Amino acid sequence: MAGRSFVESLADWNANQYLRDLPWSRITPEVGESDQRIYETITSTNLSEQQANAIAHPGRSFPSVKHVLAVHWHPEFVPLGLIRERIDHLYPNRVDELIIPTQHNQLLEWDGYSGVEVDCYATEFKEKIQILLHFASSSLDSASKLKAMLDHTFRYRSSQLFEFLDTLIEENMEHRLLLAAQKTAASEELIRFTRIHARRLRRLIRDNEARTEPTMIKNKLVRNYFDRLRDQYDDRLIDQVQEFARRVKKIVKANFDPSFFFTVQEVIEEARLHNPIIIVPHPEQSWPVLLADYDVDGFEVWNPQSQDYTEFMIGVVHRLNTARPDRHPILAMMGDDCHMGEKTKPKDKQDPVKSVREIGLQPAWDELPIRKSLVLGNIRKESLIEEYRQRLQG
Repeated sequence: MAGRSFVESLADWNANQYLRDLPWSRITPEVGESDQRIYETITSTNLSEQQANAIAHPGRSFPSVKHVLAVHWHPEFVPLGLIRERIDHLYPNRVDELIIPTQHNQLLEWDGYSGVEVDCYATEFKEKIQILLHFASSSLDSASKLKAMLDHTFRYRSSQLFEFLDTLIEENMEHRLLLAAQKTAASEELIRFTRIHARRLRRLIRDNEARTEPTMIKNKLVRNYFDRLRDQYDDRLIDQVQEFARRVKKIVKANFDPSFFFTVQEVIEEARLHNPIIIVPHPEQSWPVLLADYDVDGFEVWNPQSQDYTEFMIGVVHRLNTARPDRHPILAMMGDDCHMGEKTKPKDKQDPVKSVREIGLQPAWDELPIRKSLVLGNIRKESLIEEYRQRLQG
């Protein structure tokens, strides 16, 4: 029953009765051996032979793709060697490629190039946004300050998990829970169940933090932990707990103070010392960035989760370049936004929206209406790859 919608779960099942019948005397915040095993499973970065094989052999390929441009994707905890094998199977006939990983707030290197997706604070409109930074790896030898800024950002971003858990647990955060309960029809029993297990998870994190890979300390730990409880409780209960927790997380994100991130200008200023290419990802973020007139090199015009603005954004980039013929052209990019960790999960546990994404797979390049806009804007994937190389090599 996993994966049923929240509305479907409510329609034909009495969660309150199920909860009232639970053996509450055994449902306590105390951590047991089974909880420790769950924690070790959901925080493990070791892949089984089956998982490694699933990464290296995707079971599909795109033999017509000759040029692979992938500068917005997230390896997460998946080894780059396995990802190379996957790319070989995906694009067996490629003749040229530019592949740069962009882990969240952590620099990673691939074939002489390094990349990162950075959380920043936009002071002009008081919101967190993200920017992609790409470098020739050799230019980062003296980038100690930039690396320190990224480390601070990574640690602060990870702290949102603890605020999420505190919101689920602490009495002084109860107003947030009540708001989430109103939106999801969560009962007192369901909230109680969620809070008890959130206490267990927080204790598990604290007991194991010293030996937990830092990249695993993130919000999705809550979702993954509750999913593992499906072996102990009815799927429909866990579906409703997940819906309630998602609503709480949304409230936490809305109240997470972005001013502790470095500002966009601070990140750009420091990055510029190392000859970067700076791209604004996620087309829905582009409107305020365009108005703020940040010193960026390009915009994503297509992303799997942002496909409504592609033709418009291509036109915007073309108009910007026409208005400034004496400067480096603004680049119109496409990002696959692939999260490789999703592909390590069992098929029936994967997010179907995210699991279909592939590194370098951007079908918009071949969609007829978009191809027309690309032609008018004089934008070609092959020339973008060459332009990237030239700029990054200085």
